[in-house]
Amino acid sequence: MQYRHLGASGLKVPVLSFGTGTFGGTGPLFGAWGTSDAAEARRLVDICLDAGVNLFDSADVYSGGASEQVLGEAIKGRRDQVLISTKLGLPMGDGPADYGTSRSRLITSVDSALSRLGTDYIDLLQLHAFDAATPVEEVLSTLDQLVRMGKVRSIGVSNFSGWQIMKSLAASDRHGWPRYVANQVYYSLTGRDYEWDLMPLGLDQGIGALVWSPLGWGRLTGKIRRGSPVPASSRLHDTASFGPPVDDERLFCIVDVLEEIAAETGRLVPQIALNWLLARPTVSSVIIGARNEEQLKQNLGAVGWSLDTDQIARLDAASATDAAYPHFPYYRQEAFARLNPPAV
Repeated sequence: MQYRHLGASGLKVPVLSFGTGTFGGTGPLFGAWGTSDAAEARRLVDICLDAGVNLFDSADVYSGGASEQVLGEAIKGRRDQVLISTKLGLPMGDGPADYGTSRSRLITSVDSALSRLGTDYIDLLQLHAFDAATPVEEVLSTLDQLVRMGKVRSIGVSNFSGWQIMKSLAASDRHGWPRYVANQVYYSLTGRDYEWDLMPLGLDQGIGALVWSPLGWGRLTGKIRRGSPVPASSRLHDTASFGPPVDDERLFCIVDVLEEIAAETGRLVPQIALNWLLARPTVSSVIIGARNEEQLKQNLGAVGWSLDTDQIARLDAASATDAAYPHFPYYRQEAFARLNPPAV
């Protein structure tokens, strides 16, 4: 397993990390992802640690806290061997104090997460969404307090826009508070919007990407093929409406190239899709998920080798999309070569 610094921080993370949305799964979304109990989760953690994957990502909203609880049970007795990443901020109920990132809710939510996880500190705490009703100074001063108390060690965000991140970083720099070092983002061959604003921001500001849903919401598992119906076993039947839409023809063009490269390399389609991401700028770690040991072991096969430049170029071309202004051709910043030399 390779390890990379998380953005500009000193924290080193494995290039593959494990997403625990499948732990304790309940409800129409998380129940379709997976329902691993503590015993099953412990076995998956064993496999991860044997492979060098020591970062485990969760969130309070995953099955109403069950994911964190099962993760805590799965790592019991080996807390010093793992890194825990979790998220908060999305609604956990219908009351006025059940969502957002106010001072009160941050403190209460962190304490609740620590209790569920069975630990006294969180290695990486990420805000699951921007809270426009709470001043960024209140949010960041509270995160500073939590870091000083030793309950949180590093901080990051997820699902923020570029201006929301920059506003927060400006406040951190102005007051000497901790900076966000991670951005958990949706990024895959089927969804490359991250590249237009958030990737350049990450390069400029030292924020590392933790990639969620790297297989395009389950579309790049190798089970979805041109001319064939979605398999009955695919979770897309239950979860497609929760994720970003993908044009069918564009999807099949991507899958066609993935299958060509699979034949050339002897690798599996999902391994190729994951490996492509590992070569992208700012990516610190790609979060993989698995409902069982077989899926996990297959995904772990995405490391230890590299696509060649021709294969990467073919995947780039098949997955390319036109972006909105000011990113579309000619007005795209890369077009102004003298002002914006290539970052990588």
